Amino acid sequence: MILKRNDIINKYPWINDQKQQFITSADYDGIICASLLKHYKNWELVGYYDLESIWICDEAKKNRNNIIWVDLNILPHQGKAIGGHIVSIKDELPSGFNSSCNPNILTEVNSSMFKNKFPFSTLFFLLWLYNIQIPKNIFSKMLVLHSDSTWLKFQNYNENSTKWIEMLSDYHWKWFFRNVDSETFEKRVDEILYPELKSIYAISGYSKLKSKNLKLQSRELKINPDWDEDIIHNLFNLVATHLKWTPPILPLITKRVDGTKKKIALREVKNMGLSKFLKREKVFSYTITSPQTLIYTTFGSNLSSPIDK
Repeated sequence: MILKRNDIINKYPWINDQKQQFITSADYDGIICASLLKHYKNWELVGYYDLESIWICDEAKKNRNNIIWVDLNILPHQGKAIGGHIVSIKDELPSGFNSSCNPNILTEVNSSMFKNKFPFSTLFFLLWLYNIQIPKNIFSKMLVLHSDSTWLKFQNYNENSTKWIEMLSDYHWKWFFRNVDSETFEKRVDEILYPELKSIYAISGYSKLKSKNLKLQSRELKINPDWDEDIIHNLFNLVATHLKWTPPILPLITKRVDGTKKKIALREVKNMGLSKFLKREKVFSYTITSPQTLIYTTFGSNLSSPIDK
């Protein structure tokens, strides 16, 4: 299967609109996606979601039924979203995801096909979708490849990555991934990128992937907007300096809505039926993180949006 930009934009025309309001994931990938969407589409950042709590400004409350959720997958029907997680079990896909622009949904990848899942970040999907070129220098390249540990996924899941590069045709992938599996590239990440991110406190911990040559463990950034606005601001400025993307204006957060994040064995969901499970647990968002596990968030109500609480 070859994915075509025009077909996707025709299916989700809102993705090409200007001046949309959006909530993004509270992590590195969400923040760098916010920079891209501000610069190229003039979208307005109105909040954050970390799969447990939602932070919003007054503009998000006013426009709650038209907000786009970026680097996320949410269930309410009016909730347009751009994300890259697996959300279907076999052929069962909740109707709420009809408005979700997700490469796994577009290619019908489900929980039994983990080896075929979209291996890159939401940022990479947007770069391809909008056919955006970035400055051809090593630091800009590393900033982008760091999103959702894309360079490490290319190393560790090369066969699947190559298939997706072929499916996302008509883009300059060769430059992005040239020498990414080399020891030289890993040294540059370790000696240039990671220290720069550390200097602005844009590393909060480690994730599971390791590089092939130097056994570098991937770094990640999870953000709590209650006290991490300086980090968000610094990361926006770093992206602006190297990628030349106009930084978003930080939203003035006036409300936090707290939910509960839970984990359940996927076999239990299959036995119950996905639709029945989602309704019983009042699920707002979820992702199937492995062939064995589903992680979901509930805000304890059947409201179309927890922002209404």
